[in-house]
Amino acid sequence: MVRDDEFGSLKAFNFSELLSKIPELKLLEHEIDTLSFENPLDSSDFSIVEYQKLADIIYKNYECYDGFVVLHGSDTMSYTASALSFMLENLAKPIIFTGSQLPIGDLRTDAKENLISSIQIAGLKQNGISVIKEIGLYFEYKLYRANRTTKASAEHFNAFDSPNYPPLIESGVNLKVNQTAIRKVRKEKLIILHQDLEDKILLLKLFPGLDPIVFKALINIPHVKGIVLESFGSGNFKTEDWFINGIKEKIEQSIPVVNVTQCIGGQVVMGKYYTSQRLQKIGIISGKDMTTESALGKMMYLLPKGLSMKVFKTIFETSLRGEVTE
Repeated sequence: MVRDDEFGSLKAFNFSELLSKIPELKLLEHEIDTLSFENPLDSSDFSIVEYQKLADIIYKNYECYDGFVVLHGSDTMSYTASALSFMLENLAKPIIFTGSQLPIGDLRTDAKENLISSIQIAGLKQNGISVIKEIGLYFEYKLYRANRTTKASAEHFNAFDSPNYPPLIESGVNLKVNQTAIRKVRKEKLIILHQDLEDKILLLKLFPGLDPIVFKALINIPHVKGIVLESFGSGNFKTEDWFINGIKEKIEQSIPVVNVTQCIGGQVVMGKYYTSQRLQKIGIISGKDMTTESALGKMMYLLPKGLSMKVFKTIFETSLRGEVTE
């Protein structure tokens, strides 16, 4: 975004002005092409339509470039980047998401450093091979695995956190690569695009005063095909019959229910406490240490595949793109 000089409001950035706003790009050794959506959207308005459009652009241009940088609004960046990590299978090149807290052109903007470093990381090679072979999210001197991130601050420049996985790269005087954290690709395969997504998903954050009537109304919304529950602590739920029976009924209707923690860090450990033992027995799926953003993206990706509940559970609890610690 840029600030409108006349009105002071924010408006979409014109990519043709990229070099005038960031002349430092001329110092980079990379050849850069730019592409902008015809009608730029605030990231708050993104849906699976935009995910599909973005994934398709990368897929169709995959062989033409060494890497990709996606400029995206920070508010929903983790959601988009997580979803794309499942949509694009067999990645062997970097796709780096970045943005800024202050618009480009502002005196104290963080946009310049984030963009310049993201381009450098997208072009970073060792012995002619890309160092990063996955979807990353770069913000405030750190590159994270995108599907491990969540936006943690609306105020600070270090807006994103990856509580359960270390940074892939830290930017200082040099780019310090965490070799043990980056994804290893032993044999390159053809990239596969998974365009079919399902967005009829209910996300429900539990709280102590949840009313039984409201809960029942929510989980029985017509057309819901999957449920993600944000539970307490290490995966704890209410033990009252109305809650347990409501979840059991959904699972018996072949609607997968995933348990993720609403804590910023840590993981779900099903059966650790009595409050999660009953739900473990009826087949609720453990999100382990997945973020909510990643759990939603993974469910969007898996639901259209027509899997049995048993297979769905097994695959969901297995790491596909490094989104969960096994």
